[in-house]
Amino acid sequence: MKNVDMPAPVAGLIPKTLSTHGHSRVDNYHWLRERENPEVIGYLEAENDYTNTVMAHTDELQEELFEEIRGRIKQDDSSVPFRDGNYFYYTRYEEDKEYPIYARKRESLDADEQIMLEVNELAEGHGFYSVGNWSVTEDERVLAYAVDTQGRRIYTVHFKDLETGEEYSDCIESVTSNIVWANDNRTLFYTRQDPETLRSHQIYRHELGSSADDDVLVYEETDTEFSSYVFKTKSKKYLMIGCHQTLSTEYRYADADDPQGEFTVVLPRETEHEYSVDHFENDFYIVTNQEAKNFRLVKAPVDNPTRDNWLEVLPHRDDVLLSGTEVFRDFLVVAERKDGLTQLRIMSWDGEDDHYLEFGEPAYLAYVQVNRTMDSHVLRYGFTSMKTPNSVFDYDMNTREKELLKQDEVLGEFSSENYVTERLYAVARDGARVPVSIVYRSGTPTDGSSPLLLYGYGSYGMSMDATFNSSRLSLLDRGVIFAVAHIRGGQELGRAWYEDGKLFNKKNTFTDFIDVAEFLIEKRYADPNRLFAEGGSAGGLLMGAVTNMRPDLWHGVLAHVPFVDVVTTMLDETIPLTTSEYDEWGNPNERDYYDYMLSYSPYDQVEAKTYPNILVTTGLHDSQVQYWEPAKWVAKLRALKIDDNLLLMKTHMEAGHGGVSGRYRRYRDTAFHYAFILDVAGLVNTTRSVD
Repeated sequence: MKNVDMPAPVAGLIPKTLSTHGHSRVDNYHWLRERENPEVIGYLEAENDYTNTVMAHTDELQEELFEEIRGRIKQDDSSVPFRDGNYFYYTRYEEDKEYPIYARKRESLDADEQIMLEVNELAEGHGFYSVGNWSVTEDERVLAYAVDTQGRRIYTVHFKDLETGEEYSDCIESVTSNIVWANDNRTLFYTRQDPETLRSHQIYRHELGSSADDDVLVYEETDTEFSSYVFKTKSKKYLMIGCHQTLSTEYRYADADDPQGEFTVVLPRETEHEYSVDHFENDFYIVTNQEAKNFRLVKAPVDNPTRDNWLEVLPHRDDVLLSGTEVFRDFLVVAERKDGLTQLRIMSWDGEDDHYLEFGEPAYLAYVQVNRTMDSHVLRYGFTSMKTPNSVFDYDMNTREKELLKQDEVLGEFSSENYVTERLYAVARDGARVPVSIVYRSGTPTDGSSPLLLYGYGSYGMSMDATFNSSRLSLLDRGVIFAVAHIRGGQELGRAWYEDGKLFNKKNTFTDFIDVAEFLIEKRYADPNRLFAEGGSAGGLLMGAVTNMRPDLWHGVLAHVPFVDVVTTMLDETIPLTTSEYDEWGNPNERDYYDYMLSYSPYDQVEAKTYPNILVTTGLHDSQVQYWEPAKWVAKLRALKIDDNLLLMKTHMEAGHGGVSGRYRRYRDTAFHYAFILDVAGLVNTTRSVD
């Protein structure tokens, strides 16, 4: 690290007293919520200037890292085409272009290409540009596509005639990217969000060629804890409206051939009943947690899917989480999770075949890819591990033969044989066995002398799997070990693993992460003086919590779009995601939850003590974690911490929760993050290993 004379920015103190349940908190930086206030923008820009100045001595390293990362990417890459109807659809990139091209070919991959969207041209003049969902009519002629030009996930839906190339005058503004066509080739269903909270709560029907002002409201979700969306079953027989919150779901269905028809409830919502629905022949196939913590599969007739008519297809298992299903004419594919790893199970409807795919690595992710055709005996699936690039396979469920269609190409001298992956288990303080996935370059010392970057998330039941990242090679090749802590709050070990890391069990998430870090030090995978932690969004909350709880444990912390002002945010029902997440975090309007959340809320728990080196990133237009949470956190840390360690914040002024748009621009950020790690670890001048 290099010291600079430039003073750190100081945010002004404007005390605001926040009182709840007779308890008062003084927030000196509440004013940073004023997005339109020039002083707020000035403060964010001052932090950016300070960060750039402090990190200026790594500019050459950042450029080196960027070129390494960029150099591994195939410039003119394309996705594996998938078939839907008469066309094969795919995306491709051209050399030195930031954005994809969406294209298709009719009947054969040898046919002439038809470009649907040339996003590089569409993005001209925009600082941010992202195509969300897109959908083609059943007659394969009209494309509807959603575009976000700000990064706040507020989209405009456009329409294009794929035969003539002409754009329709239809334009639906300020909606989500959730869109689907009915089978009449002219009626589009879409979801509109509340303009303030951004809760997806209204389903509309639009007729091609008409004004959006005339669109018909089909469904409105009035419960502020629920959100809604629309989709079509794989059979293309039914339109479905889904309503969900953390612990409850509800679905409605209508005939996709009759877009004017009424929607009928499949199963009325019940507290703590979660289910999903697909359709095959005369039945709905329902994955449900009714009397099944890890879910089970049942089927019921479409005309009367009540519980009395359920027929069990797959029973509940205590040690296996049923993640999802894929229906084919002759087979059922089941995605499961056991011992923290994904499994794909193939079952024939006639009962004569029931087997699992083999993957052969200790830590990996296997998943069902795009399978639009029901009348097929070929399953398309994906596979990746921490040393194996993402790979797409076709698997013949009759012959059990698999064909590798594509493995993401890593340019240069990369070989997976030069890297080692391991799966370990750390014992948490309460005896729970926490899985840990590790990757490092062969020859990297595991004697306690190597820097280690530990990643974690641990919320919403989202499982963090062991996957490949070609950018990460720039760390591994410089001797950094990378590990993922599969902590409670995720769902790696089943539903109970999630429930043990939420609400009044939330602190298990934080202590698991700390216990994994100490385990890695004990087992000599990590240099105790060069241990780094990284997480984003709810994983940023994790970073804030473990930094407060054990600031001595970390040499550096990277907190991306961190959810750190937990109590204030969850008390504000005008902020996106608040009311729909009471079952995840708790409702602080209730005193017990208020007290518990306050006891770990990173912003509220900042103290006058020594903190590690910290890098915080955010986006001005973030719709999920508002920019002011990290901004307030950094301001408070600056005022209270008693050390000289780095505290840097970088705000993207033209981006949201997912960062900047474009294929290469995001790698500038990655290079910056890696430069921070290498600089703080004292590895700036370390020679990179080559294969």
